[in-house]
Formats: sequence, structure tokens, C-alpha cells
Amino acid sequence: MNSIYASLGTTVFETMSRLAAEKGAVNLGQGFPEEDGPRDILEAAARATLEGPNQYPPMRGLPALREAVAAHYREHQQIEIDWQREVTITSGATEAIAAALLAFIEPGDEVVLFEPMYDAYLPMVRRAGGVPRVVRLQPPHWRIEREALASVFNAKTRVVVINTPHNPCASVMTRGELELIAEFCRAHDAICVSDEVWEHVTFDDARHVSILEVLRDRTLKIGSAGKMFSLTGWKVGFACGAPALTEQFAKAHQFLTFTTPPNLQRAVTYALGKERAYFDDMRAAFQRSRDRLVSALTAGGFVTLPARGAYFVSIDLEASGIAMSDVDFARHAIENGVATIPLSGFYAENGPRNLVRLCFAKRDETLDRGAEALIRAKRSA
Repeated sequence: MNSIYASLGTTVFETMSRLAAEKGAVNLGQGFPEEDGPRDILEAAARATLEGPNQYPPMRGLPALREAVAAHYREHQQIEIDWQREVTITSGATEAIAAALLAFIEPGDEVVLFEPMYDAYLPMVRRAGGVPRVVRLQPPHWRIEREALASVFNAKTRVVVINTPHNPCASVMTRGELELIAEFCRAHDAICVSDEVWEHVTFDDARHVSILEVLRDRTLKIGSAGKMFSLTGWKVGFACGAPALTEQFAKAHQFLTFTTPPNLQRAVTYALGKERAYFDDMRAAFQRSRDRLVSALTAGGFVTLPARGAYFVSIDLEASGIAMSDVDFARHAIENGVATIPLSGFYAENGPRNLVRLCFAKRDETLDRGAEALIRAKRSA
């Protein structure tokens, strides 16, 4: 058996979701919306399935979808992308990240990662033969500092993986942070793999900026229709980068999933053309849900960290007067009727034990029940 995978346990997301189902608890743990995506997009997928064709589409994706991706980023982020040479459609963003790491890393190359991090990054880097060099970000704002980058970048650095808006931190990188990363990538001849799946989910005054704007020839930008349209099970992603990167990336993608269901590709082609109002309304709805949950938790004596992007918010247990670790509190909360995610599960090792993550992409009644259960858990902790 492969030692990297053999050493991994069941993910904390799977564990908490299973416990929530077993105990009938409100699931504020795993990050998926409770609403099942816009009806018109679902109908577009149904028509595409019935009308066909349902055979292999092109390996790099349907031309119409690749054109739609380029047009979408031109409209929403003012980034010019050549759809023929710079866009590949993938079976979700996680597949795109895996293909990128396999495409760009030789055994022994070093890869800069920032923790807390999406849990797939570390095993994928190791399985690709990369050597992880981890920078630990600090709450509550989780900012990237020059000194931290200087401590990990060197002549062996080949790739840096970033995530903005960030899961689980709910932070949004500033242009200054992206320019700092770009400076180090140029100085050390490194590639940036930029996980931007939450790019449309930002709040308050936060604005998503893609590092593709400041590091055009060394960035592979990864997006996700699942996060844009609350259809996380569809697994339709897109990778955009300079022709040389895209050519190499596509070779790895070809021997992973090869392609992505054509009916879903056609539905996403339709969805990407939605009016700007759809994205504005989506952000406003998620922000209202965030504010509803945070207000209820604050009234119940909890202290939460800022949440400026993605649909997550974290509770600071210590600041909330709870002397339990994140794992112990998560298990205690399950017994009181609500699932959360311990933030230490997003660290390579020895993560802080005072933070738990909640997902607020839920209906009002679900958020209210979850907040009530958390307050019960706090009182009895």
C-alpha cells in the first residue's frame, strides 16, 4: 500500500458529517449549501442530458464552455484569457489542483503551503513527490508577511499553493499580499497554483483579486462552478494559465479524469452567462446568513473571528470562555445537536486547539437551530 495514503485517517469532514447523521444533529460542519442550486441551471443540465450527446467531450473541455470561462473572467475580473490556449475544464477544483501538482513538481521539489489549509493539499503534494514547506498564518486576520515567505522560499522552491478567499480562515488576500507572493515566485523561478473557488463569495468591502493579474505567466488559476452556483456535487472546475503552463497541465489532466460530463459542461456554459445581479444577490444572501448566525452566537456569549470570504465563520473557544479543545468541543457539540469542524484538522501538525469552523450556507431555521444547540453546548461545557 502507498505509505502516504495508508497513514491517513478518515477526514474530519466525513467523521463529523457521519456523526451528525447518526445523531440527527444540525450539520454546520461540512461546507455545502442547503439550497440545491438555481432551478434554471438544473433545467439546463436536464435538457443537455436528454438532448445529448452524452459521449466523450474533448479532453480540454467543450469549446463553448472554455469560451464562456474566458468571457466570464473578462466581464467579472477584467482578465483577458485566450480560451483556446489557456483554459482547461476539469472534474472539479480538487482534480485541477492534483493535476497541477503532478504536472509541475519533480520528486524533491519544494512546495510552499499556507496553514491552516484545505486538507487535500498536503497529501497531494507528498504523493506528487514534493517536499512541503509550510507557513503558518496567524489569526484573526491570517495575513502573509515578507519574513514568513523569506523563511521558506529557496532555490528548490518549485510551486506555491495559495487559496483566496480562504477555506477555512474566511480571509481574502489583498493585492499587496499577492504582489509579495509574485515577487518571491519571480525571484525563485516558481509557479503559483491559485485556488480561487470562492472568488464570487466575498463580503463587506472585501474584493477578490486574482494573482493572475499580477503574475500572468507563472500562475495557474483554478475556479469552480460548484462554488459559484451552489452545486458542489457537480464537480466542474476550470484551470486558466499561460499557454506553456496549460499545455503541461493538460497532459496531467488527460491521465487523471480525461474529461468531465458533457451535460454538466453545457449547463455551466449557460450558467456562466448569468447577469451580474445573480452574483450580487448570491453574495448578499450569504452575507445575511453570516450576520444572522454571528449575531445569534454573539448574543449567546461566543466570540467569532472576522469572515470576509467563503461561507465559513470560526468560533474562538478560549475567548468565548470554553476551556475545551476544538476536538473535544466538537464532540460535545454533536451530543448537544450540532456538528462543527475542529480547525486543527486543517494543519499539518500541532494546530491551535481553540478554534472551530461553522458553515453558514444554510436556511434560516437551520442556522437558528444550530446556534441554539451551540449555546446549549457552551452552557454545559
